[in-house]
Amino acid sequence: MGLYGVSVLTPVMAVVNSHSRGSRVHSITHVGAWMLLLTVASFAEQQSTVSSYRDPVELVRKAVQNEIKAATDDSARFLFRGTKTTPEGSTTRLYVETKEATAGLVIAYNGNPLTHEQRRAEEARVERFISHPDELKKKREQERASAERTLRIVRALPDAFLFEYSGEEQGSEGIGRAGETLVKLKFRPNPHYQPPSHVEEVLTGMQGYVLVDAAHYRLAVIDGTLFKEVGFGWGILGHLDPGGRFTVQQQELDDNVWEISSMSVNFTGKILLFENLSISSTETFTGFKRVPSDLTFVQALELLKKEESSVDARLQTGLAQSPFHHP
Repeated sequence: MGLYGVSVLTPVMAVVNSHSRGSRVHSITHVGAWMLLLTVASFAEQQSTVSSYRDPVELVRKAVQNEIKAATDDSARFLFRGTKTTPEGSTTRLYVETKEATAGLVIAYNGNPLTHEQRRAEEARVERFISHPDELKKKREQERASAERTLRIVRALPDAFLFEYSGEEQGSEGIGRAGETLVKLKFRPNPHYQPPSHVEEVLTGMQGYVLVDAAHYRLAVIDGTLFKEVGFGWGILGHLDPGGRFTVQQQELDDNVWEISSMSVNFTGKILLFENLSISSTETFTGFKRVPSDLTFVQALELLKKEESSVDARLQTGLAQSPFHHP
């Protein structure tokens, strides 16, 4: 995930882009959207970075540089499961990252496997990307555009906010590396920051905290809340109400390989000054399995179907509990 398919800032970008739409995970591509995870490798390494705590913005700047570097490294691709919950219910999908685009297949609604008819309709939906190359090209361009907008947000962090040291927390399941120390930094808007475009405008009314891996310079968590009304599109397209909040969490899967474990967003506001805007969702990502980096979109769809069949077989034989429910 990181900065690719499901961005760490997918929640933010969902809000920024909401006026034009009515989200994935390898990346901070996919409001898509990565502020991310951290880990401390050893006590000795922690000691060597204590001085960095005295300069929080430099710590964040180095973490941002690493997040951007990770976002442009597509050598690690994964198959994983995502469950998105909204007030209307939950949808569980299997995802596979490929060099062409991220393939996704719905496998459950509200914790219930798809019916035969629903499965046929879902498979027809994803197979259209194969039969209509222009659709796959459009999907790829949309993912790249979302990733670039997210990267613009990430690059702005050290300049858009003022940071201050606020203690330490322990990594846990889904947040950095379990048991390792994470540095907590509170942030608030930098009054001297001038957003270069409406993409970064949302940052001017946000405050919260980040958890940073001071040993490896990675962002583990970002938790931001709007403390004032914020306009987007210079106030012409609409605004977000105070109290809106988003949270993104990352975890380390392997040595220096991080992926988004969950993200939630809750915003209200107006679009074009008249239409009400309400976004409320939480999405968790689990079951990461590494796949070949040169996997094609066609191969990914076949892999998704096999994985779906494997899940169904395990459930029917009682060899596994339902994977559709997550804490």
